[in-house]
Amino acid sequence: MKLITFAIPCYNSEDYMEKAINSLLVAKEDVEIIIVNDGSKDNTLKIAKDYEKKYPETIKVVDKENGGHGSGVNKGLELATGLYYKVVDSDDSVDKDSLLKTIKLIKDLNKKNNLVDMIIVNYVYDRYDGKKEISYKSTLPENKVFTWNDTKRFKKDEYLLMHSVIYKTSILKECNLKLPEHCFYVDNIFVYKPLPYVKTMYYLNVPFYNYFIGREDQSVNEKTMIKRIDQQIKVVKLMIDSFDPFTYLKDNKNLSKYLIHYMDMMMTVTTILLQVDGTKVSKEKIKDIWNYLNLNNKKLYRYCNMSLSGFTKLPRIISVPGYRIANKIYKFN
Repeated sequence: MKLITFAIPCYNSEDYMEKAINSLLVAKEDVEIIIVNDGSKDNTLKIAKDYEKKYPETIKVVDKENGGHGSGVNKGLELATGLYYKVVDSDDSVDKDSLLKTIKLIKDLNKKNNLVDMIIVNYVYDRYDGKKEISYKSTLPENKVFTWNDTKRFKKDEYLLMHSVIYKTSILKECNLKLPEHCFYVDNIFVYKPLPYVKTMYYLNVPFYNYFIGREDQSVNEKTMIKRIDQQIKVVKLMIDSFDPFTYLKDNKNLSKYLIHYMDMMMTVTTILLQVDGTKVSKEKIKDIWNYLNLNNKKLYRYCNMSLSGFTKLPRIISVPGYRIANKIYKFN
């Protein structure tokens, strides 16, 4: 049985996809690599097929019509046979030593019949101005199985991202995870919706994931995010609709607090990007998303209104300079 299924959604990825694939092959006996060609118009499919031919026991190639990043994640999960499921973007890569340590961990946990629902690892921002590793050592216990009760409050730059989570495949299928197609920023749903199903975790303090950030056409580029703000808004609304994070406050306080803070962050990002744009249409969209939150979850609305995202609703002369300062510190994009 394969221990981890890695899905690599690819769209016109011929210039960089090989680095992503090669970084996983160090563990080829223990992993399954599903390359999803999402309707590419370049040589992505040919490159993928060449790898499949060379490593038929490890690599599977899926050729499908374009459906966006979420569609690629969905297809990988549909076909996954590994105990765990991990998404690797085609312009990113995995640290080989960290991968081998993760494989060893899964083998050890499996021998003890104690497989956890989610493994958390560090990721590295690989930016044009240097690298920065994001770790969770001040928030999560190391080298032990733990639950939400054992976690501390996550810092603003410590939220779980798609880069840092490795879910047990059965957890994702249990929560019926299906990301929307033709939509960016669905990774936020990926690291939000399954969490109430996650009971046990293990944190490995290793620089597992190398997250390249800096291409002008990248989805997290500020100008690109403003251009695609309607997709960001769509994701936020889907997250609001998914469940009420206050539901878990009584029985699972730390989980509830994390989910609430994450939604506050989503409202913050969405509102400030609309503030940066500053057009009349964007101002109307700010009203719309906040009205939507108020209509569907008044308690969460009140919390966000008094928290960080509430600050972003202040006049642009205050909120935008504050965002610029924070961006220099935390390097969001």
